[in-house]
Amino acid sequence: MDLSFSQARTLFTLAQTDGPLAIGDIAKLVSLSVAAAGRNVDQLVKLGLVERTECDQDRRVKIVALTNKGVELARAHLDAKRDSVRHMLNRLDLDQCERLSEALAPLLALTKEDLNDQH
Repeated sequence: MDLSFSQARTLFTLAQTDGPLAIGDIAKLVSLSVAAAGRNVDQLVKLGLVERTECDQDRRVKIVALTNKGVELARAHLDAKRDSVRHMLNRLDLDQCERLSEALAPLLALTKEDLNDQH
């Protein structure tokens, strides 16, 4: 799919959440204005990757969720990234793997909250 960078960020942000998000929440998570996030959602709706509904408690709030097509696209992208990393790692010898593991250990020790605090 031909997605802009911010549309892709919106899609993958939704893929990493436990459920639908309000457009305002998406805007905060991807560091966009609410208007820009809304435009991204509009395009993703047109592509059939997300669906937008009204919040039951406040009809002014628009809730966004991935469609099956959106879930499949996000999953396919993640699988392709994993395959690429596996391919690269399979080319390393044991010593290189150990050095890489030691170098990545501090990053792996970080929690999701630690990473969010840095942004």
